[in-house]
Amino acid sequence: MHVIVATDGSHASLAGAEQFRWIADSREITDVTVVAVVSPFAAVPFANELTGRRNAEPTDFSFQQEAEAAVEVVAGVFDGWGPKIHKQVRSGSPASEIVRAAEEVRASLISLAAGGRGLTSTILLGSTASKVQHSAPCPVLVCRPTRVAES
Repeated sequence: MHVIVATDGSHASLAGAEQFRWIADSREITDVTVVAVVSPFAAVPFANELTGRRNAEPTDFSFQQEAEAAVEVVAGVFDGWGPKIHKQVRSGSPASEIVRAAEEVRASLISLAAGGRGLTSTILLGSTASKVQHSAPCPVLVCRPTRVAES
């Protein structure tokens, strides 16, 4: 079984990856691909909350670096767990690229956090999570981190 674990660089996405690992059976999973998407048309294409570093002057290259750093942190959740870990940073619409990644590897599951960005405390499900649920070629696990997990 191949699983896509999506991150947007938020604490919620890290907590979602941790929740997925907690409930999943590593004996059933052969591969985990951690995916981040840099959106070239967003006001802030990638905002990484998972590392302490910050770029003084954001550029396309720095957004790529921040996405790579976030993928590394989330991939670290699965160190020593068993399945083979793959890392990807893609460019485009987050929902479309997550679905495309799942199609490309013939994923059996997509795991992502609800409401990692935007109006986290006021909406039930993030727009990316909602779009992925409606377009995915496989089941989607949407993790809703608790307030304790988000801090």
